Amino acid sequence: MTFKLDSRLEADTLPVGDLALSSVLVLNDARFPWFVLVPRIVGASELTDLSEEQSVQLMQEIRIATKVMLELSKPDKVNVGALGNIVTQLHVHVIGRFRSDPAWPGPVWGHGARTPYPDHAATALIERAATLFAAA
Repeated sequence: MTFKLDSRLEADTLPVGDLALSSVLVLNDARFPWFVLVPRIVGASELTDLSEEQSVQLMQEIRIATKVMLELSKPDKVNVGALGNIVTQLHVHVIGRFRSDPAWPGPVWGHGARTPYPDHAATALIERAATLFAAA
């Protein structure tokens, strides 16, 4: 069986690239700088579906994504979460939060309507993020 990204994640995100374990995506919502890490493990929905080695690798990749987020967006706080209530495929959110963002200090999930990036902004963001991930 081959790994396939959940169609809802595919519809809501833009690809940045791949780390050793995870595909790195950007949520297509200009209101919040937001990475989604998706371990390329067929059938994984819970952290416990990963081997110990994969779990360690995922934590390293979360740390990398957090460092990239801090460099890329200079947020006041980085939120990390793996919910999976709607999309059961295992994925981890790494979200840059600002005291000035529309959802602060509450959670970003379900807050208002998504605002897609204009094409030029999406391209610039993905290129900058990919460069930072490559250097991490």
